[in-house]
Amino acid sequence: MKLDRAAFALRSIAFALASGILGGCMTSTPIWDKHFGEAARAVAQAQIIDPNAGEHNPSRPGVDGRAAVSAVDAYNKSFETPPPAVTQFFIGGQ
Repeated sequence: MKLDRAAFALRSIAFALASGILGGCMTSTPIWDKHFGEAARAVAQAQIIDPNAGEHNPSRPGVDGRAAVSAVDAYNKSFETPPPAVTQFFIGGQ
């Protein structure tokens, strides 16, 4: 039994030393860091159809201030009052 524990301890120490030694040899992190975020930037650029769209078409005048305030107020008031109760129709129910 003690021999098994000693062998396990020796193997554990050998594994720990080997992991430490081999971990010091790994040099792929600077390569990965150099290219970090390229995929996200490429996807973002692929989603832009025309990056200079603002220069081609001038903006048109929007809604006047009173109409915009009225629309926002009506939108906000729609959340203040609860919706009307809906009557349910049961066939053969109690």
